[in-house]
Amino acid sequence: MSTPHNEVGEPTSAWCPAEITLTAEREYDRPYADVAVWAEFTHTSGKVVRRPAFWDGGSTWRLRFAAPLTGGRWTWRSSSSSADPGLAGQRGELTVSERPDESNRFRRHGFWRMSPAGRNLVHTDGTPALLVADTAWALPWRATEEDVRIYAADRRAKGFNAVLLMSVQPDMGVRGPRDRTADGGFGVAFEDLPDGHLSELNPGYFQYLDRLLGILAEHEIVPVLQPVFQGYGWKGQKAAGTVVPPEEYARYCRYLVARYGASPAVWLVGADGSGEDPQTAAGGEEIERWDGYGQPCGIHYRPYASNRVHQAARWLDFQWCQTGHRGEHAPERLTDMWRNGPAKGVANGEPTYENSGERGKGAGWWQGHEAWSNLCAGGTMGVVYGAGSLWQWRLHPDEPGHEPFFLADGAGWREALDFEGSRYVGLVARILEGLPTTDMRPSWEVSLSPRGLLVPGVLYVAYGEHGGPLGIRDLTGRQVPRSYRVVDPRTGEITGKGVRTADVEYIPDDGGAPRIYICHDG
Repeated sequence: MSTPHNEVGEPTSAWCPAEITLTAEREYDRPYADVAVWAEFTHTSGKVVRRPAFWDGGSTWRLRFAAPLTGGRWTWRSSSSSADPGLAGQRGELTVSERPDESNRFRRHGFWRMSPAGRNLVHTDGTPALLVADTAWALPWRATEEDVRIYAADRRAKGFNAVLLMSVQPDMGVRGPRDRTADGGFGVAFEDLPDGHLSELNPGYFQYLDRLLGILAEHEIVPVLQPVFQGYGWKGQKAAGTVVPPEEYARYCRYLVARYGASPAVWLVGADGSGEDPQTAAGGEEIERWDGYGQPCGIHYRPYASNRVHQAARWLDFQWCQTGHRGEHAPERLTDMWRNGPAKGVANGEPTYENSGERGKGAGWWQGHEAWSNLCAGGTMGVVYGAGSLWQWRLHPDEPGHEPFFLADGAGWREALDFEGSRYVGLVARILEGLPTTDMRPSWEVSLSPRGLLVPGVLYVAYGEHGGPLGIRDLTGRQVPRSYRVVDPRTGEITGKGVRTADVEYIPDDGGAPRIYICHDG
């Protein structure tokens, strides 16, 4: 999240978080668990946005609000489940500048949401977007601020715009020092998580997480926030995501929306499970109830799952598969999911981690081929990358206590940051930047390429694993734009460009190396 304005009376900009502090006049034994606070923000146009507040220790609750409109005035009034005059009935106003904040893309264009057909990401103003995400699951409870500055700078430079995060250390059976610099150490979000509950929240943990996510926001990297993992977790010692009572899971989802939902976010309400766990639906419904910005919410499945649970639910925007950790390509899973209805966004949220378990597994260009194959097979919401030792945030190459199958030999998180494959996945964003990708769909009808994406009459993107001439067969003359360029996906270099003169014609290429063919008249 971005650093909020502390003075509510100051003019703010659209999509820039403002923070309001409320102070309770009563004392509560369990403020996080027993007291709900929220506010309605009303614009001069009549638009209303409801935002939950979060407890931040002692007698302090905070409201975070980002104006979704440029200009005008917002008035707000707070409410509470407790008849506390410090929390309920408070009022104020915010004035929004007529000029947008141009400092980053999310303030220029607004937060992400799903496209009209539900297949892709777009910004609130309709600007196309493609998720290009890393997998640094353990960053929130292992990384330091210095670590995250190094990490975010590297990932932004490579093209990444999102990162998958477990918001808490999920394993009930793991013990270690509360020291992010000590072997086996980690931050603790809930004191009672080892007992399968989420009631004793530690505000200091989330205050530190505020700063980590603020660093990511400075680099335009969106947190994909997972509440409590349902599957393997950090060390496979009984993740709490399927154990905590669903009502506690839902309450925590609301807390995440309150604390981080006034900044760009994606809600990964289920992860590494079947999707049928009651916590998943409870969390998804609560997020839909309280997220006034409609940011994407969905499920990331374990490798052996149907990948279509809650397909028709209103709260569900996307379904992500996981193709396992064996170093095999399985883009057919994305195609299978694409055919499920009603339409939802699809991505492979967890391919094989680079160098996981053995050097060379899923390494180098393997990751680039995986990303382009999955995208063209139907995973049009975006692509995801992961590296062994990075996702666990292994402090150094010799830190003990991790499952060897998931580690990159001889690497801690910092060494894993430099694995070759990350460059190729990040380049997907660079190569497609600025193209009208909204609601592109897999197509095998207009060319000889086995992998292609089409927005009829607007855009055609094809991936050729070995390059070579690409035959176009557009008998109507209205499907594939005439202008083209050919790109090396390993470098981003344009190797050829031109304009086709006929509806049945080859785009020339010498072959022998992977190529991306982009047909677009813009």
